Amino acid sequence: MNAVPKIALIGSGRMGSLHARVLAQSNDCELSLLVEPREQQGKEIADRFGCRWAEDFEDLADIDAVVVAAATPTHYDIAGRVLDLGKPVLVEKPLAATYEQSRDLIERSSAQGIPLMCGLLERFNPAVRTAKEFVGEVWQVNGIRHSPFVPRITTGVATDLLIHDVDLAIHFVGSQPSVVRGDFGFFHETSKANRSEDCADTILRFDSGAIATISASRVSQRKIRQISLLEADRLIEIDLLRRDITIYRHVDEELPADRDGYQQQTIIEIPAIRYSEEPLAAQLRSFLALVDGTGDADRERASVLPAHGVVDEVTSSASVRTA
Repeated sequence: MNAVPKIALIGSGRMGSLHARVLAQSNDCELSLLVEPREQQGKEIADRFGCRWAEDFEDLADIDAVVVAAATPTHYDIAGRVLDLGKPVLVEKPLAATYEQSRDLIERSSAQGIPLMCGLLERFNPAVRTAKEFVGEVWQVNGIRHSPFVPRITTGVATDLLIHDVDLAIHFVGSQPSVVRGDFGFFHETSKANRSEDCADTILRFDSGAIATISASRVSQRKIRQISLLEADRLIEIDLLRRDITIYRHVDEELPADRDGYQQQTIIEIPAIRYSEEPLAAQLRSFLALVDGTGDADRERASVLPAHGVVDEVTSSASVRTA
């Protein structure tokens, strides 16, 4: 491998353009090739970030690793082709359009000994990274991930939004849920026609006794990205947009002898966020560690399927309820 790995980026839409910027700005790799079937779009992005453009790819002989940021329905085919060429690959979430396809890619990656990573980006949010350093036993998780409607996104919120907070809940609790229930809502005519859900609510129960309630919506009137973690003696609230943390500790409650009224005392702490790195840049650094062999490829593979499996169960549960 080259001292600085050469990266091919496949896809140049909204997320692809963001990946292109981060790859081009990195001192630890070189954005060498952009693969984009739309010639005008591809050439424009390639020129902007100083790399070659190609409509498709074949052998990738001069490429060390690949980032896939194409449309979700194409993930399985593209990632499979990359794995067959023996190249490490980072695929935007979800790993593939179905759980079965995602599992197949993981199994192929493992059998061939080729690193594979899924772009579950909230893992690299500075507030999440900071919270992971001090969070203990979690009793309850509440996640809200709401967004205004964006017509260009045709897939449902389960794989687009819900999967992020499911993944965070699994990581903070420390195990996969044993019970999964969920319901979907369909409101736009296009959503009803292609069964791409506009909102999803799910409840997860873990063997430890912990529970998680997670709400995702693409028909909200404002963007919300929040997750709260309840422990025995504190509540940890993480705002994923502001990238900050607030901790609440309930101290006392009493009825004062000298006046009527109910009084509560709560200590509020605002921990310093220990990281300032952009999530995409932190994710890239983690991927490059897999590429050069310093990262744990087996551990990374094992971390991908749990959230995908839960989303699949939620989808099956919701489908039964709405059938």
